Amino acid sequence: MKMRIKEFAEFTGVSVRTLHYYDEIGLLKPAFVDKFTGYRFYDESSLVRMQEILFYRELDFSLKCIAEILSSPNYDKEKALAEQKKLLILKKERLERLIVAIDGAVKGENIMTAFDSNELENYKQEAKEKWGTTTAYREHTKKTKDYSKDKWNNLAGEMDGIFAEFAVCMKNGAEPDSDEVQSLVKALQSHITENYYRCTNEILAGLGQMYVADERFRNNIDKHALGTAEFVSRAIEVYCK
Repeated sequence: MKMRIKEFAEFTGVSVRTLHYYDEIGLLKPAFVDKFTGYRFYDESSLVRMQEILFYRELDFSLKCIAEILSSPNYDKEKALAEQKKLLILKKERLERLIVAIDGAVKGENIMTAFDSNELENYKQEAKEKWGTTTAYREHTKKTKDYSKDKWNNLAGEMDGIFAEFAVCMKNGAEPDSDEVQSLVKALQSHITENYYRCTNEILAGLGQMYVADERFRNNIDKHALGTAEFVSRAIEVYCK
């Protein structure tokens, strides 16, 4: 079997742009590249690797983690799958609680017990322990101490709107270094600076890495479209360079 990139994209159900990106980061290289035409070709081994990639993506593994799984002989694949299974079970249980809560709401019952705030509180504590001594964290605490619940919700909605626009750009085929996408990175940086703390390029670069490294952030951003977090991270990397 030998397929050019467009044929392989159609066969596997991914975009040509995605295949170019996978080649760029070393996740899935073409079987060979014609040195005269520059055309990329894929074969049976490419298909097997793509199937593995799609499997782990379906389980919400980050591209970085997938690369480790597929490339490192010392990586404990069974352990990774076991941990991911635990996460999926927790998500399943939470969804089941919410479904029951919705049924209860229809009947006029109190549904607040369905929403466990422990994870949020744990995350706040984790952030304090990790960043509590930094200038940005102190500035954040000072600036937001009088924010009302409505204020927090409005700001969260505004930031979510920016990520939604990133997703639209990605789905429309825009590149991370395009003017349109770079203007969104600037808007994100300005939003953080105006409402939380001064977001320097150094801090922004760290956020870009966190958006893909921390599953909680990645999942929240990817709700707009799978791959949005990776797209935002790449756009921030371009911006900060």
